[in-house]
Amino acid sequence: MLLVSKKNILKKDDIVQIITGKEKGKKGKVLAFFPETGRLTVEKLNMLKRHMKSDGKSRQAGIVEKEGSVHMSNVLIVCDKCGKGVRVKRKKLEDGKRVRVCRKCDEVLDRV
Repeated sequence: MLLVSKKNILKKDDIVQIITGKEKGKKGKVLAFFPETGRLTVEKLNMLKRHMKSDGKSRQAGIVEKEGSVHMSNVLIVCDKCGKGVRVKRKKLEDGKRVRVCRKCDEVLDRV
């Protein structure tokens, strides 16, 4: 089953805070966002261990650690001004451009 959200408020390179689970309270940068499944990977968080075979030429066999995915409902975008995870609303600027805005302090979150 594919989950397609109408409000994809997360983007690659956003700073997010985990709000549930074993990594609760930690912050990190979004490495990849998969809108079709509603999941994202966060840098250095939710680390998984994978047992890899060698491919004979370049990759050595062993245990490799990599980031696992997290559901988008378990993260909040971090506002630069507030310094913590906040909910987001959308606002239309005078030039007609739509941006993401912090609900607490009305700071624009999109980096132009």
